[in-house]
Amino acid sequence: MATSKSKLTHLNAAHRPTMVDVGAKDVTLREASAEATVKLPRPVARALAATGHRTKKGPVFDTAIVAGVMAAKRTHEFIPFCHPLALERCTVDIASHSGGRIRIVCSVAVHHKTGVEMEALVGASAAALTLYDMCKALSHDIEIGPVRLLSKRGGKRDFDRKARAPRRKSK
Repeated sequence: MATSKSKLTHLNAAHRPTMVDVGAKDVTLREASAEATVKLPRPVARALAATGHRTKKGPVFDTAIVAGVMAAKRTHEFIPFCHPLALERCTVDIASHSGGRIRIVCSVAVHHKTGVEMEALVGASAAALTLYDMCKALSHDIEIGPVRLLSKRGGKRDFDRKARAPRRKSK
């Protein structure tokens, strides 16, 4: 929860939008994982399972994986204050669960001065949107969400959703 002492990093002293200056930060291994959940109506989930997750548009999961990686690599092009990063690792894992629930996890890593949370979130989101696009002919009653950060490491604060609280690094 934000407090009155917190400082938004993308505002300058005049409260105008600005990109964070990472020039004085150390290069460290930065890693992040995010997930997106897609909820398919049961008939759609059954139809996809019966075809090996293929539609007339092609292999749904494989296409979503490619879209997620591509989006993560281009995050800086549509999130205004993200730094362009040459990602060293980006994986997108997709798994079907009972009740038509699909879990997408995007994990990203880079050695840099800034983190990769946004890249992981964008990758998971793009994979979910691609899945929707490929299945919408079967139903428009597909739900996406939540999309959330699972973990991040390598910056000022580490975060692990399983721990339910951000951990500050000791100096």
